[in-house]
Amino acid sequence: MAGRAVCPRCGNEARAPTAWSSAWRCDLHGEICPLALARMPSKECLGGLLGDARVPFWVPWPLPQGWLVTGFTGAGDERSGIRGSAVAVSGPNPLGGPADLLIVAEEPGVGLGAGLAGLPGPDPGDGFASGQPNATVKVANHEAPLWLVEVDRKAVFAGEVAGSWLWLVLWPDTAGALLIEPLELRDLRDPAQDLDLPFGALSPRLPA
Repeated sequence: MAGRAVCPRCGNEARAPTAWSSAWRCDLHGEICPLALARMPSKECLGGLLGDARVPFWVPWPLPQGWLVTGFTGAGDERSGIRGSAVAVSGPNPLGGPADLLIVAEEPGVGLGAGLAGLPGPDPGDGFASGQPNATVKVANHEAPLWLVEVDRKAVFAGEVAGSWLWLVLWPDTAGALLIEPLELRDLRDPAQDLDLPFGALSPRLPA
């Protein structure tokens, strides 16, 4: 990773490694996996991220009608590889107006999903997954449960898939209607698939 990066938890500018420490740091959260600024939605920019990814880059496939892929980012550095990923997709809200969705996969402790959801900690917090799941996604023909995380002005769901946290963060909150039926997710790292992704303008929901 070169150039600027931010903290995945709070979005503050990250401090690069120095001669005394090989870790990226946030003034508020200490050592972090630095979050790169958003990559433009293109096959070339995606390819530059996938080679270092230790977690999935999930995309709904097939995409909901009228939806486009609108950007990518990853949290990590040359030492660790990408330990947190986010894929942005945008399109029509089933209940009217435009909508945005960020799909995050991350190792525990990275804090990217919680940061995008607006939560203070690195994970969904106490009491998570204590009741029945609120939604499901499909991965490789298996259903994985998701639980609603209470936040304002957006719909946030979280769960665990393939040994990593999975977060779905939707704006506005009414866009959660997309999960009435299970979304099928594909991992863009899978070399056996060659998805013809439709790209749109860069999502404003990613760090610019």
